[in-house]
Amino acid sequence: MIEPAPSAGVEPFERIQCQWCQSMNEKAALACRACGAPLDIRNLISESGWREAPRIRDMTEIQFSASTCQVEGEIVPVAEINLGPGDSVFFEHHVMLWKDERVAMSVMQLAGGLKRAFAGMPFIISVATGPGRIAFSRDATGELVVLPIHPSMELDVREHAFLLASHQIAYSFIRVKGLSNILFGGQGMYMDRFVTTSAPGLLILHGYGNVFERRLGEGESIMVEPGAFLYKDSSVTMNVEFQKLGTGFFGGTNMSLARMTGPGRVGIQSMYVHHKTE
Repeated sequence: MIEPAPSAGVEPFERIQCQWCQSMNEKAALACRACGAPLDIRNLISESGWREAPRIRDMTEIQFSASTCQVEGEIVPVAEINLGPGDSVFFEHHVMLWKDERVAMSVMQLAGGLKRAFAGMPFIISVATGPGRIAFSRDATGELVVLPIHPSMELDVREHAFLLASHQIAYSFIRVKGLSNILFGGQGMYMDRFVTTSAPGLLILHGYGNVFERRLGEGESIMVEPGAFLYKDSSVTMNVEFQKLGTGFFGGTNMSLARMTGPGRVGIQSMYVHHKTE
């Protein structure tokens, strides 16, 4: 049967997809009816392809599993989590701000503890289990980037950048060789890796200054100052290149840059501090 053409003046049926939980919402909606995330974020992209990384407005509440997350403040923002029964989040030991007394605490069992310690990565990861409220904050100015991690996604994050992750996300680490003259004095750069399997999860990162994201096409490359790197999809390759800036009495100066090659997302922070080598 042939459907009749829409009458003049009748708008086509349209929906807005939530970038956090992927639920569909009516065109006029301002917040997602499924998770509460705002839908009126301006997804503006610069001429070079950079956009502001996913973030939520002050006091917006987002749902995940049986829990909710609310980001409060702007200069040194706080993530307040209302954990449902049985839900849990894991985090670096020193980022907890406060918690309800009834929130149970434990420690995550990690592989490669000695390697993590030598690399300057946290070797104690704490776990908070609901029900109850708990809040987190980095002792630094910047942004909290709220990233939904959908099934079969893998994300690599620079060390000491992740604030918390929900229990649906698997946590490990990988090493990027070749950054010996940039970070950790010869051991290379270690990154946290977050992977989901069958259930979506929530990952919150802290970035210094402002955080921007760019999606690279297949084979597309950009050069990033390693101190500015914050996160990437695992499909994006990262290799170090040294660019000679000139000649001089001591042989000239080299600039160390990370070549990021797509496909996938790359996130950077606008303010960074290099790690001191021993």
